[in-house]
Amino acid sequence: MDDKQYISGYRIYAPEQSRRTMRNLLPEFYPDLPEGKFQIIYADPPWDYGGKMQFDKSSIKGENEGWKRDIFISAANFKYPTVKTKDLKRIPIADICDDDCLLFMWVTNPHLAQGIELGTAWGFEYKTVAFVWDKMSHNPGQYTLSNCELCLVFKRGRIPRPRGARNIQQLVRIPRGEHSVKPDVVRDNIVKMFPTQRKIELFARSRAKGWEAWGLDVREERSYASADALAVSEPPALFD
Repeated sequence: MDDKQYISGYRIYAPEQSRRTMRNLLPEFYPDLPEGKFQIIYADPPWDYGGKMQFDKSSIKGENEGWKRDIFISAANFKYPTVKTKDLKRIPIADICDDDCLLFMWVTNPHLAQGIELGTAWGFEYKTVAFVWDKMSHNPGQYTLSNCELCLVFKRGRIPRPRGARNIQQLVRIPRGEHSVKPDVVRDNIVKMFPTQRKIELFARSRAKGWEAWGLDVREERSYASADALAVSEPPALFD
């Protein structure tokens, strides 16, 4: 019998995962934080899913006889290096917080509890959900289809003053774009709420006017790459 009949979907996609997983190239865990204190912090942490990946039916032997079709797999760490919550807590965010400071932090739904735990570890008190992003599409879920992502708000000290707009809507309905990229309107609305405060975006993917930016994607030199890009390993042969 053909050896292919004994190959599991896992044996096929495990080498693929190893090739495509992004690795942090920095000698330190993360870049140094900038100097000074901030009153507004906006963060989109690279939550870790413990290697969990998304598949379609191509990973099921009965649906992909003889593995004739490529297996579809996707994972957050194929796009950027993800970080475990215990390691995110090590980043000394408290060092750049003013006495009166707000933290706006995105959490994926499976990481809601870890998000509150992380904000607390950084020296903040959880207050409420600042924004609900309706992506106008859905992802599969174990319980219900996943349509929304939450941006929580935490407080340290008092709400920074002076305040700006007080009529910003919590619900944001904008179609989902590239993987994990958040709608600019959320950041813009934070500016409307707190127009004069010093602001920083953590784990930023680009630089926005009026904001300091910190993270792997806004460094001048390359900060991460996949094994394929680095040519650090060769996948094992599946069939001899």
